[in-house]
Amino acid sequence: MKLKILILVVLCLIPISFAQSFASQVNHINAHERESGSHVILDVHGKIVNPHNTGVGDVSLSVFVDGKPAELVTSESHGGHEEHGGGGITSEADGTYQFKVLLPADEDIKGKHIEIKAFKPSYERTTIKIDTANIAHNGKEYMVRADMKIKRTLGPAFWIATVVFILAYVLISFELLHRTLAAMLGAATMLVISYTIGTINPEYHILSYESAIRAIDMNVVFLLMGMMIIVGILKNTGIFQWTAYKCYQLARGNVIVLAVILMSFTAISSAFLDNVTTMLLLTPVSIEIALSLGISPLSLLIPEILASNIGGTATLIGDPPNIMIGSYAGLTFMDFVIDLTPVCIISMIILFIYSKFVYKNEYSKAKITDIQAFIEKLRQEYQITDGNLLTVGLIIMGIVIAMFLTHGYWHMEVSIAALFGASLLFTYGLITKKVDLLHLIEKDIEWPTLLFFIFLFILVGAVEETGLLDIIADWVLSLSQGSLVVSICLILWVSAIMSAFVDNIPFTATMLPIVGYLTKVIPGAESGVLWWALAFGACFGGNGTMIGASANVVTLGIAESAGYPIRFFGFMKIAFIYMLVTVGVANIWLLLFY
Repeated sequence: MKLKILILVVLCLIPISFAQSFASQVNHINAHERESGSHVILDVHGKIVNPHNTGVGDVSLSVFVDGKPAELVTSESHGGHEEHGGGGITSEADGTYQFKVLLPADEDIKGKHIEIKAFKPSYERTTIKIDTANIAHNGKEYMVRADMKIKRTLGPAFWIATVVFILAYVLISFELLHRTLAAMLGAATMLVISYTIGTINPEYHILSYESAIRAIDMNVVFLLMGMMIIVGILKNTGIFQWTAYKCYQLARGNVIVLAVILMSFTAISSAFLDNVTTMLLLTPVSIEIALSLGISPLSLLIPEILASNIGGTATLIGDPPNIMIGSYAGLTFMDFVIDLTPVCIISMIILFIYSKFVYKNEYSKAKITDIQAFIEKLRQEYQITDGNLLTVGLIIMGIVIAMFLTHGYWHMEVSIAALFGASLLFTYGLITKKVDLLHLIEKDIEWPTLLFFIFLFILVGAVEETGLLDIIADWVLSLSQGSLVVSICLILWVSAIMSAFVDNIPFTATMLPIVGYLTKVIPGAESGVLWWALAFGACFGGNGTMIGASANVVTLGIAESAGYPIRFFGFMKIAFIYMLVTVGVANIWLLLFY
């Protein structure tokens, strides 16, 4: 019975297979006949750009010959597949496109009236006529290039994306909703509108799912993840607390020297590690040391906060805005070190002097009784808990930093170095059972932060797609009148003031395409100076208020829990002046050397 069924199936499949083969041969013959006999192929290719000369993807194209929809041929077989109606063509992500038109061979191709109609939401419908005089040919295949520029239009998609973006920005900046949830809500809302209302009426289509995925900068996400893993493992060795104890031991009870050492350590740590983690681990120790000296913990913590933001500015990996700028602009680790570190060193020297001036009276209250006894107490309390893990961790961290320094030579993204180091250290920790897998994944990798970046990139990608960022860029260009000096000052100070009062991460993400455009069109900006203006503004500006940077919020939150709160304007009275001074120093530096 089974054999009969098998034979029956085979007998049924044979004619089907034969029919498919025959049809394929007929199609191939017909296509060949068209190409070689009654028809010729016109290969049309080009690029679609916006007014900023940036390629525009996902543009729908329709082709018409003498007013009728053209007969198109896919590029797969030069005639093996035909599409009628002149549509179904979409530009690539970089704005390039290509299609083939089937035309009668017995007619003069240069006498044809060939039009391409382009449509994309938030852009004007555009029609161009192919100049047949520019058609070149090779045998029976003709070729022509047809570039086009499409203008922006403020349609429904633009206004919806702008409103959703602003609402999400307000929710994030004023902490009305957790920033990850606010970004996710905004991104999801735009996508849902695009695929529901936008399907019914294309004018409401904001961005495609593919465009949303392309907008996510995974280099930033993976770099943050890698560094989170490395820091999460290293902090279990007690290295941060032990270093704080050593700082006190070196100061030998001299409060001013102690403050300078703590600020220096904080700045250096923040240049290579997450400054939030640095402050999270250093704050309890600093509070204990301050109390032992009889001074307010805030007199040590606030200078440390300022130092953490200054130190984080010095390198590509020190602060999230720098990570985003470096990834977007293709800048290397050494670019940041060379161009930003000198200003950071000057700013640190100013901080030493400023702290001594501001806290002179507080430091003079220090009651130093038995220094040696307290040093011994700290030594007992803050020891290296795992020397082997620390040794391996520092070796791997050294390798990672070396790869950071040379990643430009290898043409390698910095995230690869971070993930490589993280995977090595993670593997060692698991093999030696020094690291708890679930604890590290659940606690030390800050998933809300990573998700926030992902959804934030989609939000910014949406308003970039609909044209809001182009409008802002044109406004800045108009305001600066093309002057490099004005542009530097404008970007630097606007970034600093904005970053003092709102989260500098979404602000930086919004500014990236704008600064990228200005760098191309303003004479002299090709040196990258506008990127440095944005970096200084976003990072230094975080020192302006207690909500300007994550490290500020975390540190002052711990201090408040310990019974040492500070009001918004109390912090601002001290920090905002210093922020203005450092931004001024950065401004002078950029104008002098660029």
